Amino acid sequence: MPIEETPGPLAGVRVVEAGQLLAGPFAGQLMGDLGADVVKVEPPGSGDPMRQWGREKPHGHSLWWPVVARNKRSVTLDLRREEGQRLFLRLVEHADVVLENFRPGTLERWNLDYDRLREHNPGIILVRVSGYGQTGPYSGRAGYGSIGEAMGGLRYITGEPDRPPSRTGLSIGDSLAATHATVGTLAALLHRERTGQGQVVDSAIYEAVLAMTESLVTEWDVAGYQRERTGPILPNVAPSNVYPTADGHAILIAANQDTVFRRLAATMGEPELAELPAYATHGARGSHQEELDQRIADWTAKHDADALLDLLHEAGVPAGRIFRAEDMLADPHYAARDAVVRVPDPTFGTLAMPNVVPRLSATPGSVRWTGPTLGEHNEAVYGDLLGLDADERAALGAAGVI
Repeated sequence: MPIEETPGPLAGVRVVEAGQLLAGPFAGQLMGDLGADVVKVEPPGSGDPMRQWGREKPHGHSLWWPVVARNKRSVTLDLRREEGQRLFLRLVEHADVVLENFRPGTLERWNLDYDRLREHNPGIILVRVSGYGQTGPYSGRAGYGSIGEAMGGLRYITGEPDRPPSRTGLSIGDSLAATHATVGTLAALLHRERTGQGQVVDSAIYEAVLAMTESLVTEWDVAGYQRERTGPILPNVAPSNVYPTADGHAILIAANQDTVFRRLAATMGEPELAELPAYATHGARGSHQEELDQRIADWTAKHDADALLDLLHEAGVPAGRIFRAEDMLADPHYAARDAVVRVPDPTFGTLAMPNVVPRLSATPGSVRWTGPTLGEHNEAVYGDLLGLDADERAALGAAGVI
């Protein structure tokens, strides 16, 4: 049966998502946003624990689930049972991608390793997201995103210098691994289009975090320099900090480039600052970072936030507020670009959530529906796609397989 036509560049691609929680499912969300038909496989009865996660649960319903499971179809299937494994392999025959984020070795224990998947679908792409990757001495360890953030180097450099390492307030390690898994999937799909061959995409959380750490390892390897926690600044990059205003707000100003700093100095009414040896170059400003920040803070503290931003924007100096959710929902630029989209939801009426990123001019993605109920698409997938009749589906349900 052909996939129901959906908008987006991945329309016509079917992804069977067998993961849970965040790292795998966020990759599924990204692919679904781009138009893929994502069939999410969940354990009967309980489903993905993400259905219950989140800080706020009005009426007992998660507000995270409708976002991370959007654009997906839900089927129930017990992969621990042989009948469930056989049914999963039938799904694989109709798929382009299998996405999973179990601990390495789990698919192998279920007799669903890549070689067996390939027997049923030679072009299948198996995308595997895990804490430490599929190989190496740590591969068998349990690995959450927070552990990957620590091992990948992000935690050590996050926070204030006089306090223990902090976290970002988001599950950034999981999300980075999912994003890299999606990039790998797209590359594998292109390779298969050219050669007909599938492959395994191995995305480790700690490596996805490591990939974001710029020259951190190289600096230590060559110069013995270890980046440390520096709070709201980057050492030797000035001015780029958060500055106070007269009405109690905080404005981020980033004017560390020479030409931009000259514009900032002129806006402050002190154009001569840009000519002083202490501030004339990027390196000099970095060496005098603390005193320069104080000088700018003394100036910003004399202005209300709106007036200050007007001055800076008119002068071409990058500056902005530090947004919270309520600011995003009220901001005209967010509104003009539909950065936040409101999606109908059977439980909540409508839900605001981030729109699809990135934007494609010819084949844009879309948010078509919020996270489905558990097993909502059993009939469509097992009946229409796999051809199981009502009696077969009923028997599998009674046996607890689906």
